[in-house]
Amino acid sequence: MPIKKEKDFWAASAIIIITIILMISVSLHWLRLGFLIGPIRLSHWLVLIGTFYVVFSVPIIVLLKKRLPTKRWILLRLHVFGNLIAFTFVSVHFASQVNRPTASFPNLGTGVVLYAAMVLLVATGISQRFQIISRIRPQTYRFLHTSSAVVLYLTIVVHILHGLGIL
Repeated sequence: MPIKKEKDFWAASAIIIITIILMISVSLHWLRLGFLIGPIRLSHWLVLIGTFYVVFSVPIIVLLKKRLPTKRWILLRLHVFGNLIAFTFVSVHFASQVNRPTASFPNLGTGVVLYAAMVLLVATGISQRFQIISRIRPQTYRFLHTSSAVVLYLTIVVHILHGLGIL
């Protein structure tokens, strides 16, 4: 594995470990994110920022990679690390939601599916980027990751419609 790839792998691993630590901290109420910033709670701001980043940056990066092939590696790193940070924000929100008191516990139906889709997307992305299982062909990784992205986008739409009471 080239040095650059090793550094990226360890940086991605560090972001995932930080995500897990933050989720545990929120779950154990060591870190409280329930305070309001403007009209909504901090945890909701985090999920909005993370979701908007993924929803808008991914298609833009895909288009830019085709138009600017010389910038492919820079765009790939932006995609990997930007989405991992967005995943951290969404994970912290998810941890805060599942640890709410019984009296104000949310309906997690589409949220659980959405988070599972995002975990699947991150797992397939990490596996694809760092070729975790070398026997799997790159085309198979690409198919799994792209399919996971489609599932995520569809689930986001359903989650929003459910949250608005349309579904």
